[in-house]
This record gives sequence, structure tokens and C-alpha cells, in this order.
Amino acid sequence: MDDLDGAPALPNVTADDVAARAGVSRWTVARAFKKDASISERSRRSVLAAAEELGYVPDLLAASLASDRSGLVALLVDDFDNPHKLVMLESLTRVLQREGWGTLLINIGHESEIPQALLTASQRRVDAAVLIGTEFDDAIIGTALGARRVKKLIVFARVSQDPQTLSICCDDAAAMREIADHLLARPFRRPLFVGGPDGFSATLMRKATFLEAWRERRGVTPEVVHVPRYDARRAFDLLIDRLRDQPEAEHPDLVVCENDVLAIGVMDAIRHGLGRSVPDDIAVVGFDDIPLAASPAYELTSYRQPLAAMGDALVAVLKSSAESAGRQFVRGEFVVRRSA
Repeated sequence: MDDLDGAPALPNVTADDVAARAGVSRWTVARAFKKDASISERSRRSVLAAAEELGYVPDLLAASLASDRSGLVALLVDDFDNPHKLVMLESLTRVLQREGWGTLLINIGHESEIPQALLTASQRRVDAAVLIGTEFDDAIIGTALGARRVKKLIVFARVSQDPQTLSICCDDAAAMREIADHLLARPFRRPLFVGGPDGFSATLMRKATFLEAWRERRGVTPEVVHVPRYDARRAFDLLIDRLRDQPEAEHPDLVVCENDVLAIGVMDAIRHGLGRSVPDDIAVVGFDDIPLAASPAYELTSYRQPLAAMGDALVAVLKSSAESAGRQFVRGEFVVRRSA
């Protein structure tokens, strides 16, 4: 049968064909396409040359059925509105591909879609499902673990309270203590903390750590407000609604935001909605160090997450045959710019 261009279809080349052409066994052909398999370099070169000559491509699905690994990792993401997720995915997929894993990206539009997404990942025999986002509470995680939907369930860049789950994330507590030390060395007296969605079990440790550090040193607890999504426009509207009718003398002199997306919205509100200056009137701090943070338009003080190191930690978990649970914290880097 001809293909769409009118050219004859290529024959179905098998591993046996490659083995015959290279003068090796079928199992040597299989090892030649496996990362770190035991095979001489001469045999590998011979197999790869024969495969290229014949147009052979190994069937990864068939190979996975013969082993307990598929070489595939599912990434479940629920907040693509946050530009940091794209930075995170770029770094994470690069590390996974370097180590030989493919990725299955699943976009979660609503919390109700998570069980089906985990089932989809399970049906594709993924080696692990990595949860990246805000909607993954411990009830959902517990249900997935109880049903044994996936081999390994990993919460990435957040912390789960479920003892059976592995969390790999930036050391938020250490990061916020470093941020607090920097700010407490300056004469700020009216801090405001702007957080994202409140109440999820798979959460961040930024708010609690900052409030505790400020309370210990200054004897007062900073005010806290939350937006329902990590969205710059929502942060903009929240700050305008909160401060528009207040005398400027009662405005906060410092706004600490749970991430850079919120900080960008806050800075726009201060400058364009309230007509005030950053940092002369109100200083602003974010978290994540997204590319826009370094822009001359913002020069946002932020904390850079150690994404490459977090990716390496994930790879170590994937390579391990041991049961994975607990928390792995990785230190990032505090980046001071003009905003604070």
C-alpha cells in the first residue's frame, strides 16, 4: 500500500532483521537501545549502523510490556496561568530527557478532572505521576494512593501532608527566613502578605514562615490577604480595593507576595492604580524569580527556585526501586533587586 505521497510504504523492520544484518543476537539489539545496558561499544556501533541502514526504530511500548518500566513520566499541571510553570516544565523536561525519560503532559482544568487524569496516566503505565499545581489536596492524593493508580506519586514544588507521598520542593522555610532577615534589617513597619489560594493540603510554607519570623522580631503579626488564583490581575484588583479608600499614611510600606505573578500585579497596582512609587513608598518582594522579575520594568526582589536540582532529585527517585515517601527540600538563591 502506498503512503499519501505515492511512495511505497516501508517494510516492517524488526529487531530480528537488525540482528541478522549486524551478525548479533536479538537480545544484543535490545541492549543496544537501552541506556547503560551491558554491551560492548563495538557491538553497539554495529547494531546502530544496521538499524540506520534498515530504518529500524525500536517499539518502546512493546519494550515496556516486557519490563516493569515504561520510561514515561506523567506531569499533571493545573495552573498554566502562572508563567513560572513554563519555566519549571522547561527545566524539568530537559533533565528527564537527558536521563532517558519521556513525558506525558496532562493539563488539569478543574479539580474534578484529577481522578480521570491519574487513570489516564495509569493506563499508559507511567513510571511516576508528578503533580504540579494548586488543586492537589490530600483527599485526592489519598484516593489515588489507595487505588494504586500509579507506581509513584510525587508532589513537585509544593509540600503534601500525606505521609505516603513524596514531596520534592524548594526549602520554602529557609527561603522565607532569608527574605525576612533582609527585610527586618530595614525600617519597615507595616508589612502586608499577599498569598494565593488558601486551605490546600499540598501547599507552600512561605506564609507561615514569614509571619512567624516577623512576629518573633517585631512582636506583631503582619496582615494577610489571599487571592483565589495565582493571577496578576486578581492581585492588582485586590490591592486597589483594599487601599483605594485608605489614607496613604495607613498603606503598607512593604508587600511580600507568595510568588512573582502576584508581585507583578501588586507593583502595577501601586504604580498605576494608586499613583505611588516602588520602592520609595511601598517595597515589594516576590518568589520564584520568573524571567519578568529581572526586567527593568520591575527589578523585582525575589527568590530563585533550584529547578535543576529539584529535577535531579526527581530523577534519583525514578531510578530507585525503593518505596518513595517523605519530603526532599532543596535550597535556592535569594536575588535582591531594586523593588526591596
